[in-house]
Amino acid sequence: MTERLSARETLALVTDDTTFTELPYPEGESKPDGPLAWQGYDASRARAADRTGESESVICGTATVSGTRAVLLAFEFGFLGGSLGERTGDRLEAAYTYAREHRLPVVPLVATGGSRMQEGMIALTQLQRVARQSALTREAGLPQLAVLRDPTTGGGWATLGAGADVILALPGAQIGFAGSRVRPPDADPTAYTAEAQVAAGAADAIVRPEELRETLGRWLRLLTTPWDGQAPVPEALGAVVGPPVSEQRAEAGLPATGWEAVRRARSPQRPRAARYLDAYFTHRLAISGDRCGGTDAGMLCGFGEREGRTVAYAAQAGTATRPAGYRTAARLIRLAGRLGIPVLTLVDTPGAANDAEAERQGAGAAIAELFGAVAAARTPLTTLLIGEGGSGGALALAAPGNTWATPDSYFSVIAPESAAAILKRPPEETESTADQLLLRPQDLAELGLIRTSRTG
Repeated sequence: MTERLSARETLALVTDDTTFTELPYPEGESKPDGPLAWQGYDASRARAADRTGESESVICGTATVSGTRAVLLAFEFGFLGGSLGERTGDRLEAAYTYAREHRLPVVPLVATGGSRMQEGMIALTQLQRVARQSALTREAGLPQLAVLRDPTTGGGWATLGAGADVILALPGAQIGFAGSRVRPPDADPTAYTAEAQVAAGAADAIVRPEELRETLGRWLRLLTTPWDGQAPVPEALGAVVGPPVSEQRAEAGLPATGWEAVRRARSPQRPRAARYLDAYFTHRLAISGDRCGGTDAGMLCGFGEREGRTVAYAAQAGTATRPAGYRTAARLIRLAGRLGIPVLTLVDTPGAANDAEAERQGAGAAIAELFGAVAAARTPLTTLLIGEGGSGGALALAAPGNTWATPDSYFSVIAPESAAAILKRPPEETESTADQLLLRPQDLAELGLIRTSRTG
């Protein structure tokens, strides 16, 4: 487990030297022993203040992180377990308001055991205050990046942590809604760790303390420097965007038959999504997980730098796409829309996963969610077909009217083998069926389904 740092030590770890400035706090006189007159509460607060040097469980201020200015909310676990009380809520609300007024991203550095029992329901309702401030900040188009420290449990995890746009976690940190003292006695403790939350799609990545400032700084730069307007067409990725498709057969080596297009798209030698993304971006950072308990290694999502500006990406990696993959891509597109960042999608899948587990995980609903996210995209969305375009499982990720294609790709209403089987044709007619489906890049261009230099 990573060494537990105080709030001030954590701020020193992630901020540039001498840049942190604490915000003024809107604090008045509190009632003796708090709103519930809990006997001994004032004494507990006084001991916590003596022990930590802080007057409350959260420190709020501004600083630069690897050069990018942000509002930081650092919890002090040594102050009554980093718990949220009414005065904590006052500080957080003021900090979020400051962030919106000054158009700054918000970075919660969370270490909390939950709501403060000595303030009862008054403390619990601070979660509603925090949730509203987070929602208002989201609506304002400002990013929120949480860093989960040890421990992050209870309402702090369920608002400031899990409600952030990007969630990073320190190695070995205890993370979960249920704290260690209120779990079932037979609960598996490994389920309440940073590593388990990343594996379950509830957090994006584990970051070691010594890498935290650089990683957080890269995220802040990416999410605050969007591409201005339409992102460039993906010529750098090798798309068919030169002469009209009908003139490119010799130059680009377009497939002569439908079956040749299928074979080339399925070839293990052709480039996959990761290679395209590495060629296109100077650097990139990934998000992971659908926030519903699942991940899909076959759907690569994140943000990358291109010509000094940010473009989001969602890319199929050639496997059958799982429900978690569709939900993660939808999350990415919605986040990019809120932040004003254009999106590049790469289509490459034989289709949606169709096993029983995929059905239990809500395949249909997940695909529908992605279709909806693409249809309602608030920023420009560009698609490049780089391999297999297998039916609706591929089409869900494609931009209507702004899809391009590489020479070694195809797009089809269904795989030729399946089409032949449905039409009750013998297997030897699969190749001719592929021709009839008009699935080659040049066929798709003539049908008006993909763009070329003369159509767009």
